[in-house]
Amino acid sequence: MSILSPESSTNYTYSDYLKWPEEERWEIINGVPYLMSPAPSTEHQRISTRLIAQLELFAADKPCSIFHAPFDVRLPRQDEPDEDVNTVVQPDIVVVCDQNKLDSRGCKGAPDLLVEIISLSTAKKDLNEKFNLYERSGVREYWIVWPNFQAIDIYHLNEQGKYEKIASFSPGDTLSSKLIPGLDIKVERVFAK
Repeated sequence: MSILSPESSTNYTYSDYLKWPEEERWEIINGVPYLMSPAPSTEHQRISTRLIAQLELFAADKPCSIFHAPFDVRLPRQDEPDEDVNTVVQPDIVVVCDQNKLDSRGCKGAPDLLVEIISLSTAKKDLNEKFNLYERSGVREYWIVWPNFQAIDIYHLNEQGKYEKIASFSPGDTLSSKLIPGLDIKVERVFAK
């Protein structure tokens, strides 16, 4: 993951982001741009597809919408206009239950649930910058998927606005969500080869 201009003190915004080449995938976190890795691995794609399939089945008759990367999530600090938003991320999976947050460009505001599938090239950003960003932005639940360990960690936002680790699920377990009662995901299906 490389930064556009590490020496620059420029605070990049969504307005800048929209001008960058379409063939490149970027994220901006607090004004700092990150060039995203090339296409995810086959295993990453397999895990993502299986999670989305199970989430879609569950959400079929519910008011929530499910999206996968690339899908822009703009996280404003207050109520600034789009062009001034300095954080735009593309999580692996996004669940939005407040349809007012969706527009033709993606999601503006904190989604209800975000999923990041960890790879060597994204681990530091997903576990540090994004973890803190999602917590601060009010994302109610954050799932961290560990392909190498075949585990899914679930963090839920508590009443103090801090993430608490609810559970870690592995093959043989049925993943359940505090945010989405009744959601049951067979973890071995997520990691099956």
